[in-house]
Amino acid sequence: MERMNGKQLKEMLESGCNNLNNRKKEVDALNVFPVPDGDTGTNMSLTFSNGISEILKSGSEELPVIAKTLSRGLLMGARGNSGVITSQIFRGFYQAIKELSDLGADDFCAAMKNGAKMAYKAVMRPVEGTILTVVREATDAAEAYMKEHPSASIEEYMEVLCKEAQKSLDHTPELLPVLKETGCVDSGGAGLVAIFNGFLSYLKGEPVKEAAEGIGSETAEKKTGYRTEYILKLTDQGTHLFKESKFRDKLNALGDHITVVVDGDVIKTRVSTLNPGDALNLGQRYGEFMRIQIEPESDSMNESILESAAEAPAEEQEYGIITVCAGKGLEKLFKDYRADYVVSGGQTMNPSTEDFVQAISKVNARHIFILPNNSNIIMAAKQAADVTENKDIIVLETKTIPQGLAACIQFNPAETPEVNTANMKEGISEVKSGQVTYAIKNTTIEGREIHEGDYMGILNKNIVLTSREKTDATCRLINQMVDEDSEIVTIIQGQDATDEETKAVSEYIENTYEVDVEVQKGEQPVYCFIIGVE
Repeated sequence: MERMNGKQLKEMLESGCNNLNNRKKEVDALNVFPVPDGDTGTNMSLTFSNGISEILKSGSEELPVIAKTLSRGLLMGARGNSGVITSQIFRGFYQAIKELSDLGADDFCAAMKNGAKMAYKAVMRPVEGTILTVVREATDAAEAYMKEHPSASIEEYMEVLCKEAQKSLDHTPELLPVLKETGCVDSGGAGLVAIFNGFLSYLKGEPVKEAAEGIGSETAEKKTGYRTEYILKLTDQGTHLFKESKFRDKLNALGDHITVVVDGDVIKTRVSTLNPGDALNLGQRYGEFMRIQIEPESDSMNESILESAAEAPAEEQEYGIITVCAGKGLEKLFKDYRADYVVSGGQTMNPSTEDFVQAISKVNARHIFILPNNSNIIMAAKQAADVTENKDIIVLETKTIPQGLAACIQFNPAETPEVNTANMKEGISEVKSGQVTYAIKNTTIEGREIHEGDYMGILNKNIVLTSREKTDATCRLINQMVDEDSEIVTIIQGQDATDEETKAVSEYIENTYEVDVEVQKGEQPVYCFIIGVE
């Protein structure tokens, strides 16, 4: 192919997206740490799917419109650090070609090169051995090839790009010791290679089709995991394509406890599924989300967006706080600590830029603090702040739930934004955060052998101990966290911890240390216990 028009670009992008969607479980499995929260593939899949969905909704086949729509769709749909970086790659791609009606290999090369530069600019402290390295090395090598072969076709350029991206990906363990020790390549880089390979398949006349829902996954067993609800407004194209019976059949392949309510061009949907991202991908084919709610299954969950009434807009306040967590108990705790809006999400389901933008729109305040409470959510929160106008958005880089709670405690509505920012940052710096979860595979990290089923104590993102017994791991972790200056230990009980286990941990602390003990039921998934020490 010598020149590519808008229709061909759209079809190529779809092929790349489909290839990523089909391989997202493989990418998720590349998680370095053996904890049940590998979500890079899912995040990138949801991010790219949002861009493709926006393109399809536009109905355009003009190349500049497609590139711009993709860029905007990826920007708003970006989830997790790899998703945000992917959005920046294709933002740079768009900026380099926005005036062109078709593309040659040289144009494609310049656009991808600009995408790599844009991605690096988006990251404050770039780390080599990641998706950033893969896109930089691949585009550099492909650019060198084009200089030597100026008449090369787009297929030839893409073959080089894919080859060099795979070569760079294979080399990532040499740049990041933790990858080498665990025998993994970088997951974000693997997701990008999947996209590029999908592009190449299209150019070779073999576009990748999306695999049927449930293939190669546990969804066919219809196990429940997350109550996934959304209210969807159908687009014109979606109205034409939507068939309720077919929609129900596809939801049925994803999970159970299904509700579908059709009210004109508004679809209200609920499904219990292990893979909420698949349910969101399905909805995106037909329209735009008006509301989304994803919660771990729990008997205590009785409030649903399908039943909740519309809230009247509140009078503008001076301050608002938006925070992120998973678990009804944690949500209530944050609201008790002055949070105005809680975005549902965390390790296994990172909120998108659009989720934060919608949250900001619901908090009627002049100054809004956002507490991401997870290092993989910070970039999306900042991206939302960048695209929001006429509001003062302050993203505090909270990386854990205890940090978010500590920031809320330090907030004072009588103080200025500057003083509150300083005080909340001080609160963040003074809390120690620990987590206890279980290993999902055998591995070795920093010389420590970890076996599937082990309980792991995590301190400052480092696995500091393992045990075959939950309370033992928790108490030993607390031993590493509490010192002579400690005054308060907060235990947040997760879904996988019993009241008896929580009582045992609490009594251990009281019998061992002269500190106050506070116990909260967070009902969070993944982590049996979250521990804060101040």
